[in-house]
Amino acid sequence: MKLLLATLLALTPSAVLAEQTSYQPGYSSEENCFRYEYREEYIPGTSKSPGYVRSYKEKVKIPCKNRSTTYTEPRARGNVDDNSCIEGSILGGIAGGGAGAVLSRGNGRWWAIPLGVVSGAMVGCQIDGG
Repeated sequence: MKLLLATLLALTPSAVLAEQTSYQPGYSSEENCFRYEYREEYIPGTSKSPGYVRSYKEKVKIPCKNRSTTYTEPRARGNVDDNSCIEGSILGGIAGGGAGAVLSRGNGRWWAIPLGVVSGAMVGCQIDGG
């Protein structure tokens, strides 16, 4: 079995499975994006010739979208609440579970310890700033 696995790994054409990319030194590319804008121009008339509207489309260069070659900084989000209460929940859960164990007796511990853990976690989260 090991010999079969080793043979398969050795004979697998890994170069063919890899993504092939080509690099040409000195090569440059340029990407231009355009859009046609509709324009209207009013031509005033005279007493013998009425005015009219001349319409045409003008080719305008615009920034290209979906460019994979340039890196853009991620936009900053406003009013992000990144306040975490994980530490307070853990410490509060430990303290609450301990308090439930100390304050309960006998069969009451079956519900007192889990209730203490959950209550302590909630209180600890609120104290930690969550």
